[in-house]
Amino acid sequence: MHAHCPPPRPRAIIRRQPLPRRGRLARLGDALARHRRSILVLQWAVILVYALLVVLPAWLPIPPAGASMVNNLRLAAQFAFWGLWWPGVILATLLLGRVWCGLLCPEGALAEFASRHGRGRAIPRWLRWRGWPLLAFVATTVYGQLVSVYEYPQAALLVLGGSTVAAVLVGLLYGQGKRVWCRYLCPVSGVFALLARVAPLHFRVDRQAWAGYPGRSPAVDCAPLLNVQQMSGAAQCHACGRCSGHRDAVTLALRSPAQEILASSVRDMARVEAWLLIWGLCGVAIGAFRWSADPWFVLARQAAAAWLAEHEWWWALEANAPWWLLTHYPEVGDSFSWLDGALLLAYISAVALVLGGALQLGAWLAGRLARLPWQVLSAAWVPMAGAGLLVGLTLLTQTQLRAEGLLLPWLNPARGLLLAAGGLFSLWLSARQLARADVPHPRRLAAWCALAAPLALLGLAWWQQLSGF
Repeated sequence: MHAHCPPPRPRAIIRRQPLPRRGRLARLGDALARHRRSILVLQWAVILVYALLVVLPAWLPIPPAGASMVNNLRLAAQFAFWGLWWPGVILATLLLGRVWCGLLCPEGALAEFASRHGRGRAIPRWLRWRGWPLLAFVATTVYGQLVSVYEYPQAALLVLGGSTVAAVLVGLLYGQGKRVWCRYLCPVSGVFALLARVAPLHFRVDRQAWAGYPGRSPAVDCAPLLNVQQMSGAAQCHACGRCSGHRDAVTLALRSPAQEILASSVRDMARVEAWLLIWGLCGVAIGAFRWSADPWFVLARQAAAAWLAEHEWWWALEANAPWWLLTHYPEVGDSFSWLDGALLLAYISAVALVLGGALQLGAWLAGRLARLPWQVLSAAWVPMAGAGLLVGLTLLTQTQLRAEGLLLPWLNPARGLLLAAGGLFSLWLSARQLARADVPHPRRLAAWCALAAPLALLGLAWWQQLSGF
């Protein structure tokens, strides 16, 4: 007689809870992940436009007298690229994060394409040095002024084309289908990383959902080499959308523009990022925007030229440098002498020393008073720096439109409002940062004043620029 065996228990059926309905932004992010082929087509289209705007004009003749953007391709390309394209890129980064980097940038797309077909070597330690973006930004900004990159397409092709060639070479050597150039070497990558910190749009990572996802999942193909699970902000994210919906944890979403800056730590805002903000965006960049319209520069040039002539140092007054070293276009009467080049370097250095020095001292003093890292406190200046960068780029837009006889009387008031908004936002962020300082109230107030004073100096510099004083 067989022993009675109880019937086997039915296996428990584990059902995943239905996911909540994803909002429009989340579905937009998911669409970016699904339609990679369409994005690649878009990127190659942008590469073609980029070539037309940067490469083609360098081979066109100098516009004759009376030419305009309507009847001259070279002038039209110059306006489209410097007057519209670059201000649009900065504005998009401030509002949408680094969508330019992830979806549109021709240099990044070419670097990734080259990397997919390159040697795939390991990234050397020297290349991962965090100071390259600062060094590259300062070098390209200053060199661009020496060769008049905004005015002449040959100079633009040299600077931008050289950067693109370098990006492709790095892609051919290092990484495997990644954007090594964009992550470590791109001259504007550090700038975009700063500006994206105030973007209200970002890819949010839910770490609990990530950890609770059942089973394993393939790794995210993150082109800028980020650890998506640990991603907490938009600074390094290229907003390409490839990780959207991954492990039901990554979502395109809105956030407060203050969120990332207020949550910053020394890990997020290290010294080199703070130096790029202070000495690069608020120092060198402003000097580059200011020198050509500053009457003090003209007076200094006249005095220096008279002194050199008196001492018969004629070589310094000669304009015989090659165009790739100093601006040299005698056919249109625009050539830099050796004196011009030296004074330009001295002027940008002086502006950077005054403005950057004031900001550095203010941040250091505020950090000592509040007992907080000075580099983290300096992150509050990002809105003002972003507004200044946008205003500076539109100066060329205004000059180009004025040459066409189109005056925009509302532009300067709009710039003033933008700078005021950026300054007030920076002041508010500073106050919020200092509210967590474990020091007496008088020390917090003194620290806030230390951060506000150099910000007022920045505002004064821009007021002088816009008013023509």
